Amino acid sequence: MRRCQTSPQLRRAALEARFPEWAPRPMHRWLDHIADEFPGRDFIVTDARDYSYREMQRWSCDLARGLAARGLGKGDHVAVLMANHPEYVALKFAISRLGAVIIPININYQRDELRFILTDSEAKALVVMTGFGARDYLGLLDDTIPGWNGACRPADLSNLGFIAQFETTVPARDGVPTLSELACGGGEDPDVPVGGDDPSVIFYTSGTTGSPKGVIWSHDAEARIAYGAALTRAFGDGWRVQAALPLFHVMANNEALHAAMFVGGAYIPRLRFDVADFVTAIQRHRPTEIVTVPTMTVALCESDEAAAADTSSLVALMCAGANAPAWLWERAAEALGVQEMTTAYGMTETGGAPAAARPELGVEHVSTTVGQVRMGGVAAAPDMNGLLAEVATVDPDTGERLPEGAEGELISRGPTNAIGYWKRPEATAETFRDGWVFTGDLARILADGSIVLTGRKKEMIRSGGENFAPKEVEDLLTRHPAVSQAYVVGVPDVKWGESCCAWIVREPHTEVSAEELIEFCRDKLAAFKRPRQVLFLAAEDLPKTPTGKVQKFVLVEMAVQAIAGAG
Repeated sequence: MRRCQTSPQLRRAALEARFPEWAPRPMHRWLDHIADEFPGRDFIVTDARDYSYREMQRWSCDLARGLAARGLGKGDHVAVLMANHPEYVALKFAISRLGAVIIPININYQRDELRFILTDSEAKALVVMTGFGARDYLGLLDDTIPGWNGACRPADLSNLGFIAQFETTVPARDGVPTLSELACGGGEDPDVPVGGDDPSVIFYTSGTTGSPKGVIWSHDAEARIAYGAALTRAFGDGWRVQAALPLFHVMANNEALHAAMFVGGAYIPRLRFDVADFVTAIQRHRPTEIVTVPTMTVALCESDEAAAADTSSLVALMCAGANAPAWLWERAAEALGVQEMTTAYGMTETGGAPAAARPELGVEHVSTTVGQVRMGGVAAAPDMNGLLAEVATVDPDTGERLPEGAEGELISRGPTNAIGYWKRPEATAETFRDGWVFTGDLARILADGSIVLTGRKKEMIRSGGENFAPKEVEDLLTRHPAVSQAYVVGVPDVKWGESCCAWIVREPHTEVSAEELIEFCRDKLAAFKRPRQVLFLAAEDLPKTPTGKVQKFVLVEMAVQAIAGAG
């Protein structure tokens, strides 16, 4: 029988009673605070074993001592290339204890992408898992940083002084420190003054220029958005959240790991999304809520495994990261038995999702909007009436504020906004203006504060919960000798939200097929960035403005028609 839950309003009241005032503190101090309150409660739950709050606290202290003994300290950047292992969580809080900054790296990256992040971030240390699935990450390092396990580093990576390994599916290399050795190294506890306003993490996100940009978050912003997530979604005491979303992205970081902490709850990470594994974990670990992107929810709703499973522990579903078709919400309620459904809207620059649906507002709300501004309670700024952010729409060209209900560019301000971009002063000035983040997304704000997304000013493609800029793919395609011009657009996709489609103008007197170009991208781009469709046209057939700029929105329409005709 499904576990009975009190109303969202009563659960919120209980949460607010536990936090009568907001105390800005670094993330490791939040862990310490909650470990003192709930030392024996499950925090990280895996198939192999569970970790209590106290155990994770002590583990992070051990790792912090080991990292400090290797010369890492306040302000240093520590890159972490790791899947959703408990070791990632322990490292995250260990890095916080040093006053250092974690640089999560997408585990799908290829050589050039990894090299760019390590170089651009000026990482002083890297912690890498040895393997995952069929991938050999030590082999990837051999290609990315020749001689990485020796003393010599390439000039652009001379700052990278320390590399440690976490042994998984590939044997560890001799002579390279392991995480276990770091945790057993002893030494003094780091006594580092770390404040809530200090940088905590730099998430790399693709921008309209094509090159990923590092978005800097403070400790206090991370904590506020997590508390706001728990409050808006009305977490009950001990709420258990299961997710297969990667911790190198903000959604799992905010909506699962950190949000669960504020109610002494548990985070149930899955290493990857596989329907059978995910359903088995629901039955074994009994989550209260699952956090997904639409592609995952569709797969669950269509699976025989979920239909036959005991999902009676589930109360809630959060599905966000891309547009979800209206039918999916009702199907999810029927297939999974969830009573409360939420979605959210945000971007890395706004600290994740400043807007989210409230569970008591029902299916129509989540199927037609991306929610309202998140509740903030004590975590809200004093002038925001208990809300975590303020949003408005402005004219995309002039920046003038628009009246209620008018479509325009969505802007957001609040204490969860990022500090800015790492080493990108011009991009920071363009996006962060007078306390507001200019999102590049087009929207209408309804009378009740609900937000309806209507399009994007920017050309970012969102596929399967991942965001990337077309220019990155275009630059790669035009390196092929048979490609003269490449224009990449996102086209609607029922499974992925959007899929990547490339329009190609061939070089004169050359031939190249769609299959050849897709294969050309295979080992150079993460899977979510690779074109799923490649279409060809002549240069004179490109749709252009009077000034000669290619009209990508027309290319989208042309692609939709071409794909439909081929199907």
